[in-house]
Amino acid sequence: MSKGVQRKARSSHKRVSLCVLLLVTSIGARSQTDPGVRGGAAGAGGAISGLGSKQSQEFNLGQDAFEEVASVTGTIAGTEAGLGPRFNLDSCGGCHTHPAVGGTSPPVNPQFTVGTKAGGTNVTPAFVLNNGPIREARFKFVNPPANTIRSGGVQALFTITGRTDAGKCNIAQPNFAAAATQNNLVFRIPTPVFGAGLIETITDSSIIANKTANASAKAVLGITGHENRENNTGTITRFGWKAQNKSLIIFSGEAYNVEQGVTNELFPQERDETPDCLFNATPEDHVSFAPGPAKDVSADVIAFSNFMRFLAPPAPVASFGAVTGGSINRGRDLFLSSTVGCALCHTKSLTTGTFPLPALTNQTVNLFSDLLVHHMGTGLADDIVQGVAGPDEFRTAPLWGLGQRIFFLHDGRTSDLVTVIQAHSSTGSEANGSVVAFNALTTAQRQDILNFLRSL
Repeated sequence: MSKGVQRKARSSHKRVSLCVLLLVTSIGARSQTDPGVRGGAAGAGGAISGLGSKQSQEFNLGQDAFEEVASVTGTIAGTEAGLGPRFNLDSCGGCHTHPAVGGTSPPVNPQFTVGTKAGGTNVTPAFVLNNGPIREARFKFVNPPANTIRSGGVQALFTITGRTDAGKCNIAQPNFAAAATQNNLVFRIPTPVFGAGLIETITDSSIIANKTANASAKAVLGITGHENRENNTGTITRFGWKAQNKSLIIFSGEAYNVEQGVTNELFPQERDETPDCLFNATPEDHVSFAPGPAKDVSADVIAFSNFMRFLAPPAPVASFGAVTGGSINRGRDLFLSSTVGCALCHTKSLTTGTFPLPALTNQTVNLFSDLLVHHMGTGLADDIVQGVAGPDEFRTAPLWGLGQRIFFLHDGRTSDLVTVIQAHSSTGSEANGSVVAFNALTTAQRQDILNFLRSL
């Protein structure tokens, strides 16, 4: 056979294979149904068991701080100072509220109206919907259309311009419409922080041991995956969509500055230093310098981190609605099987090390994640690089609490689990083999897996 004929044959084979994959995917997507957001009690939002009186006090103080609303100068009743000059929302609890405090986007999006709160003159961006997910926006590149210099930083949705507590401040919102036209706009939605203290306490060695486990099964399905690491210490990072944050206190300090615009001891500079828009000494959140005994909680970022550290993981259910325990159990067995391979990335459990608190020491953490980043292919790629997580790489999302989650994937593009599973398959994705295996199951088996996922 000539080389030209061989090339044509290979090309034809690839086209046929692609057509078969698309056909199987389409059939699989039509044949079962996401049970939808599970009703009933939240099963989340409370403190982890085993806390002492001091830790319980810190948890409660932290939750109070987490739910506080910020204003520019703190002169609006019931608020504290520090909002802006640029921000995405005015409360941590606003982003992390469903199905309980510490969760993620609620059914009604508070971003839809926050831009005009207290007289603000913001225009709500087109991608922020009243019934859509809370979103954070990023520009992929600094210099479109050349796209030679990466950006990736958060572009705050709103400014304090026009607010009754913002004086003569006059700064413009980013041009999101132009960025969208240039294909330079991507989104992130809030990650739940339930059980975050357990995740923080998982040892690096546990993550690496799991990474090297089941090597042959992973190789068959094309699963690799690797850890993201902090540059100087070399230790594994684990929070955020690309596992870019090392610890809860760093996660707290960065979010306080990026999402609300509140400066703090970890991020002490304002993100916009336009003179007419600066009203408070920085950092706005800091240890107490007041005379007398020191505060129990010295700064909000410490309070936030304590709240998340002591926040219990979500509790799964044995059955719900018309979904029986038998279906859930069958779905769990299929999900954990090496044939389908879901659990080769969504690892059922990892183990914590020792911690000054027994409640977090030597615990089995049923998070359904390996905390590694994986290539998810062209269909999910966001062209954002964070640490050693590349343009199409994302941390394996922990699945605990998934049963009551409304929006999925890093950008909140869907609320349907079937769509989520099929979106895992595209050119270059490590999940392609698992999606093909899922689609090859019977309709009843696929439904059992979906029922299991909604039980978590």
